Amino acid sequence: MNNIRHLLEPQDFSVKELGSLLELADSIVNAPEKYAEKCKGKILASLFYEPSTRTKFSFDAAMLRLGGQVIGFSDPNTSSTAKGETVADSAKTVSQYADIIVVRHPKEGTARLMSKHADCPVINAGDGGHQHPTQTLTDLLTIMHYKKRLTDLTIGVCGDLMFGRTIHSLVSCLSRFSNVKFVFISPDELKMPTYIKDSLNKLGISYYETDNLEHAIPDLDILYMSRVQRERFINEEEYMRLKDFFILTRDKLDTAKKDMIVMHPLPRVNEIATDVDDDPRAVYFNQVKFGMYVRMALILSLLRLDERSVLS
Repeated sequence: MNNIRHLLEPQDFSVKELGSLLELADSIVNAPEKYAEKCKGKILASLFYEPSTRTKFSFDAAMLRLGGQVIGFSDPNTSSTAKGETVADSAKTVSQYADIIVVRHPKEGTARLMSKHADCPVINAGDGGHQHPTQTLTDLLTIMHYKKRLTDLTIGVCGDLMFGRTIHSLVSCLSRFSNVKFVFISPDELKMPTYIKDSLNKLGISYYETDNLEHAIPDLDILYMSRVQRERFINEEEYMRLKDFFILTRDKLDTAKKDMIVMHPLPRVNEIATDVDDDPRAVYFNQVKFGMYVRMALILSLLRLDERSVLS
């Protein structure tokens, strides 16, 4: 395939390309049956070196609903990695069998390394605490569905902002749209990394930091909750101390805007009480379904199988 495009971080697509992708995803949402055979004869390699439920199932379901097939693994110990095979060699090998590769890995930069050696498009499904661009696409489609825009928004991101790759990707991507403001809600130990804040400062984008969720809620158009990630901690005591720092309950939504939406990449632990689930502003389970649709659109776009794609 000439001029192979990859998705390793949200900035790999221009704002125009993101718009095209979201349009295609919206078209799939409205008429999924029209796309049932688009990937017939195509194979997706699903390489998950780290546990996943939603992301792996979402990609697998997306390819199957497009009429394609899926190969791969969800445990690296069942692959040649257990024998010492390098990531580069894995990429070269797998791309001889598959038309497109999805990779999740605990080490930052692995997807980029794979893209340099694969003979087909590579999609980053999460690399360490760095980026998770397809979750960002899911989030953008969810926001577009409920807010009808990606501009003029105040977004609160709450929880583990230090290690939260979904939040890093979302903030970086939304910073490209006009009049977007951020509220970073976290304990001091889990504050947003300096490199993210530096990039916002260079762009002149407004944000402030707080450890008070209740104080921040009234100003928000979107509240994006996240779990404190046990797997990123070396010290178990530190995790236990911070894991329940923020818990969103139904009564805390009393001061929120009537059209604010509550999002979460899932899985949740304790950070959103189950009594929030019935609130019409809680959209995180619908967010999961949007993830499948936007990944269908991404596969079609990277394989150039739909006329809507503007990827060069």
